[in-house]
Amino acid sequence: MSDTTTPAGTPAGEATPSGRRVVHLAVYDTFADWETGHATAHLARAGYEIRTVGATTDPVTSIGGLRVLPDLALDAVRPEDAALLILPGADRWDTGDDLAPFARAARAFLDAGTPVAAICGATAGLAREGLLDTRAHTGAVSFYLAATGYAGGDRYVDTDAVTDDGLVTAGPTDPVAFAREILGLLGVYEGEVLDAWFRLFHDSDPEAYGVLAKAGAL
Repeated sequence: MSDTTTPAGTPAGEATPSGRRVVHLAVYDTFADWETGHATAHLARAGYEIRTVGATTDPVTSIGGLRVLPDLALDAVRPEDAALLILPGADRWDTGDDLAPFARAARAFLDAGTPVAAICGATAGLAREGLLDTRAHTGAVSFYLAATGYAGGDRYVDTDAVTDDGLVTAGPTDPVAFAREILGLLGVYEGEVLDAWFRLFHDSDPEAYGVLAKAGAL
């Protein structure tokens, strides 16, 4: 398990007409499609509705060549209507400031008490926004975030994923740990079940399967 510190209380988010809680997944050109799949798949199985959010509703293309038509434009998203905002990495986090509105949206979510989860390059975007200055966090590597000029270097934790004050962070090689933190934060799995989920999908531990099956978590 990671070093996990003071996760915020979990707002349920406003339910859709179908009664399902909403998780917003940000999408933009070159988004890293492999980084959020474990999280979104298991959130969907747990009853959350995953809605993709783009800068506009124009199609975007992932780094793996997947073409996605966003469900919503960013300016239509309200923190009070959601349980979580997920920000995947993308080449564009490091090649310009066109993704800065997503970092500002993350600030609005956190200010409203709605959690945010950022992985890979998205952590650099949050660093530039000042959201990592006072929160324990991680990322690809400490000097990657230091290059942003942020003031939170002393809060960097060299581990797979971190949760602090409503914000989940992880590096690009830890999508399973990233999902573990999200599933734990939202209460999808807890305790030994959450630990078994991680051991199954990260370590291929056959004993973990039995724990999950017994708990009805498969």
